[in-house]
Amino acid sequence: MFSSSTLLYSLSLFLSLSLISFLLFLSSSHHHNNNNNILSPADELDDLSLFHRASSSSSSRRLISLPHTPPKIAFLFLTNSDLTFLPLWERFFQGHEDRYNAYIHSDPSFTISLPSSSTFKLIPSKKTARASPSLISAERRLLARAILDDPNNLYFALVSQHCVPLHSFSYIHNHLFGSQSHHHRSFVEILADEPFLPRRYAARGVDAMMPEIRYEDFRVGSQFFVMAKRHAVMVIRERKLWRKFRLPCVDDEASCYPEEHYFPTLLSLEDREGCSGFTLTRVDWTGSVGGHPHAYGAEEVSPGLIRSLRRSNSSLDYFFARKFEPESLRGLMEIADDVIFRD
Repeated sequence: MFSSSTLLYSLSLFLSLSLISFLLFLSSSHHHNNNNNILSPADELDDLSLFHRASSSSSSRRLISLPHTPPKIAFLFLTNSDLTFLPLWERFFQGHEDRYNAYIHSDPSFTISLPSSSTFKLIPSKKTARASPSLISAERRLLARAILDDPNNLYFALVSQHCVPLHSFSYIHNHLFGSQSHHHRSFVEILADEPFLPRRYAARGVDAMMPEIRYEDFRVGSQFFVMAKRHAVMVIRERKLWRKFRLPCVDDEASCYPEEHYFPTLLSLEDREGCSGFTLTRVDWTGSVGGHPHAYGAEEVSPGLIRSLRRSNSSLDYFFARKFEPESLRGLMEIADDVIFRD
């Protein structure tokens, strides 16, 4: 019969070997990554700890707001530069302090400055790169921090530094929380018939996604979403699909946009009926260059542009739009009260 000291030694040895194996797996995968895959084993372990804390917290279990307390929207800003449109967003939020939180994941290489009066919260962030799974990590990091920060965050809207609102805050809040049910839908674009789907699936290697993700289960969509809390918790708890999506793209880096694949595939597999299948962020891909959409310049800003960007083929108007050039801020501020925030 084992003594308690022998049992304790064996357990410690098992845990140590498990941790070493995990670190070796991460390190091996990291060393085979391309230059854009900048996730380190230390960063991944730090994220795993954060995700575990958030998914097991009491905040993660509350799917409805407390009596006499309005539900909140967590706005998640992902940026690698300054928030040019901060004045427009500040005006958008004004007067609604009890119904939102705003979090910023800013690339550590850039120091973002916020006015002392700002209600935006900078979260601890890590380096990100385009065409890299580091963007998935950043988005999951934002979700986890928002879940931990406020249990009344029941919707999570991911936006970029180039996004602007197309409606008033009240319009958006009322449309999201119009139903009293806590089974709110997520607005995540989920596409199964995208023309470049085969190339995107095979970007990490022909069979790299198997057996966890079959080609017929692979989906793509917009990076930007408005996600219900139950799905946000699902995302930060997930491990199996992440092991595939964190792999570097080796065959076709031009088709490698992991953040446009991971969330649609995961939610399609886990709760397709709970998702709208469309995004609430309008983007114009006409004449795109280098994977970047059309960027609206100062000369394009007008009441007519805002009204046209709102229109969609779904039951809801678009809530947000991108991309806007920094020079367009002045024109947007001039029409904010009379056009953008007047529904």
